[in-house]
Amino acid sequence: MADKQTFEAVLEKHPKMDAAGITIPFDVEKVFGKRRVPVVIEINGEQYRTTIAHMGGKYSVHTPKEYRTRAGIAPGERIVITLWQDLEKRSVKLPKDLAKALKTIPEGLKTWEKLSYTTQKERVRSVESAKQPETRIRRIQKIVDSMRPNRANRDDRHSP
Repeated sequence: MADKQTFEAVLEKHPKMDAAGITIPFDVEKVFGKRRVPVVIEINGEQYRTTIAHMGGKYSVHTPKEYRTRAGIAPGERIVITLWQDLEKRSVKLPKDLAKALKTIPEGLKTWEKLSYTTQKERVRSVESAKQPETRIRRIQKIVDSMRPNRANRDDRHSP
């Protein structure tokens, strides 16, 4: 396992969205042995878990708005980042109503467990962010429908 890596970088704003990220200034594959690496990021004493991406010949990590607010940072600022490989198993707490709905289909919970951490996280986020009970129910039903066995279009199974 690679040790903690500490470096300075500018928090870069995405040109078309309310999003920001950090370019990793070293060869991630040489340091960690692979390009996509789950990591823990720490800035100003605040931590979050993410995965390093490799796009356009560079390594970077997305920095969620919620985390930027907690860490007191904004796009354009030069910041000190410490990151290290995240070796803990990533898991998502399944809301009771979604778990109950998944149990109504054959292999529902098994299929859920096969989804990537990120897909599980985004689906749970979509359910929990619903402001109205009807919206929550509708989103749960959409998730369940996307996971039914023998669906004609299995490519949709990763969309909430």
